[in-house]
Amino acid sequence: MPKLTWDESGKKLYETGTDRGVLYPQVDGKYPKGVAWNGLTGVTESPSGADATAFWADNIKYNELRAAEEFGATVEAYTYPDEFAECDGTAEAAPGVTIGQQERKPFGLSYRTVIGNDTKKNDYGYKIHLIYNATASPSERAYTTINDSPEAITFSWELTTTPIAVTGHKATACITIDSTKVDAAKLKQLEDLLYGTEDKEASLPTPDEVIALFGAAAESTPSTGA
Repeated sequence: MPKLTWDESGKKLYETGTDRGVLYPQVDGKYPKGVAWNGLTGVTESPSGADATAFWADNIKYNELRAAEEFGATVEAYTYPDEFAECDGTAEAAPGVTIGQQERKPFGLSYRTVIGNDTKKNDYGYKIHLIYNATASPSERAYTTINDSPEAITFSWELTTTPIAVTGHKATACITIDSTKVDAAKLKQLEDLLYGTEDKEASLPTPDEVIALFGAAAESTPSTGA
């Protein structure tokens, strides 16, 4: 059995950054068309639940059960796609005229984070994060006068999700794909789906479709770099 070692060259990993945000408005339970989310500044994933309840017997802790886990997130951005308006409870009543407090449309979201290490820095790899069946809560918007220290306002939304079925696993609302651990050709196929090609609209595949795609890879040739 090999002896444990720490801080080997190339194994000092870290994660940073947020880019390549894509919004996928939900249509009849699917996500057929994605649009680029420009100005995305951050996504904070906030799992909750999974609280433990202890059971006692014979004056000792007998067992414990955990509640179901929920997935939420906070999205921050300088701006958002026009298609997000319906997801944010806004409807166009007339050309250029919008009204709030409308029904909030569910959506999917994908974004990418960077994996770095001590040798390749931020070019080591990346993770693609997929969020399903999300809805956004109303956000506060603080408009202030332009002064000698101007700054753009930042929009922020709290997301809640309803998990969807995954064959052979519990339902989930989030999937993460690590470019350093999956087959490069399969990753390219996924990115063609998520970001679109010259001939096909961007779309968000189901969790089952994502798992089937990578499960079909015969050999693993990890992809690195951004």
